[in-house]
Amino acid sequence: MAKGRVSEVSERVGEQVNKTAELLGDYLKEQRLQARLSLRQLAEQAGVSNPYLSQIERGLRKPSAEVLQQIAKAMRISAESLYVRAGIVHPADGVGGSVELAVLGDTRLTERQKQSLLDVYASFLALNGATGETTDPSPAATTTTEKE
Repeated sequence: MAKGRVSEVSERVGEQVNKTAELLGDYLKEQRLQARLSLRQLAEQAGVSNPYLSQIERGLRKPSAEVLQQIAKAMRISAESLYVRAGIVHPADGVGGSVELAVLGDTRLTERQKQSLLDVYASFLALNGATGETTDPSPAATTTTEKE
């Protein structure tokens, strides 16, 4: 039964990731067109390949935070706004995405390590949201409850 629930949640998370990638791609294309940049020009300025940027715009690829930062710099827009659009940072969180921003800002981590941590964190948030779980009680509260 638990395996079925996990696969159901995994499927929902996958659908959400695909939808987020499509929305991000639409937003990037809209911003690029407003900036009057061709796909080739933006790819060159951002330091990514033309086909890769095209795939991002079509929602086929989910770029890393580093690539988003390069694209944002090339288009002179906020990298944070792209992080939000990409689902890396969640402004609705009461803490303003502090976990995500801490991971992204840690210079000791490689880009791959950052993306892995963010993916795991996002999957936990999605799993907790799908199951209705909230944050764990504090250890002190658990200890007190167990002693009673």
